[in-house]
Amino acid sequence: MKGIKLDRFVLLLVGTILLAYLVPGIEDILPLKTISSLGISGIFFFYGLKLSPKKMLAGLFNWRLHLLIQLATFVLFPLLVLAARPFIHSEAHLTLWLAVFFLAALPSTVSSSVVMVSIAKGNVPGAIFNASISGLIGIVVTPLWMGMFLGAVSGSFDLAAIFLELVLKILLPVALGLLMHRFWGGFADRNKQHLTTFDKSVILIIVYNSFSHSFSSGIFEGIGVPELGAVALGVTAMFFVIYFTIYTISKSLGFHREDQIAALFCGSKKSLVHGSVFSNVLFAGMASAGIFLVPVMVYHAFQLFIVSIIAQKMANNPSSNSAL
Repeated sequence: MKGIKLDRFVLLLVGTILLAYLVPGIEDILPLKTISSLGISGIFFFYGLKLSPKKMLAGLFNWRLHLLIQLATFVLFPLLVLAARPFIHSEAHLTLWLAVFFLAALPSTVSSSVVMVSIAKGNVPGAIFNASISGLIGIVVTPLWMGMFLGAVSGSFDLAAIFLELVLKILLPVALGLLMHRFWGGFADRNKQHLTTFDKSVILIIVYNSFSHSFSSGIFEGIGVPELGAVALGVTAMFFVIYFTIYTISKSLGFHREDQIAALFCGSKKSLVHGSVFSNVLFAGMASAGIFLVPVMVYHAFQLFIVSIIAQKMANNPSSNSAL
């Protein structure tokens, strides 16, 4: 069952954080940073390799759906978190708020969005197009959003250098993968499970590196269980606010059921893959790097759980005119 595999990965994430707490510093013995850097490029090369240009083009012209999903992903999410900024005063709380803002600025997830839209009998070509294009838009938009505040925390933020690194690590491998799709696309389709394992392995290495550095620096000592609990409640509430806002807008625009489903699932999800990769670039060398991944991982686990339930409910009621 897919749900069990996804739940297992969440447990592996928790186990990796525990390992980083109990045995920090493995990256000083093994070249984990080099491995993760090469792994990032591999993830996005295989991502491009799996992309079918024909499937993407099939959903290209539904501009209202695309506009709603991308505005929800890159505008509605960040504005919702920005509304809480005036209530943040302490330095520790500012770092946690910025970590939630990082989550809000991330692209939508790819594979799980398409899978859930397919289960719920939604607009799969539209989901493929939006989930795919979201990651590319995020290369530009996510650093721009973070640049508004990150300098105050890290002391420096070289936007041009960050763009260049993201282009080299993400955009160039994706482009190479797309170019090779006609030759090796079949190989990627036949080995999806192995490629998924590769992706998750790289993410676990990045998570270990980030948390190992944060634990060694004592960055979590000023953050207690109540604060982390508030973050978990906050990102959970954010999901529902975004989800029902998208539903209200899509219904008022007269979207048919299939487009509503694509908008709901693609517009309300955030990518752990991009979160891990972007954190490796944006927060490189920062002691608080691990903190920035906490909301992303909490949101990842929750969205998998709740969207799986919603998708199955929709699949059992395909004759309804509404996605809810």
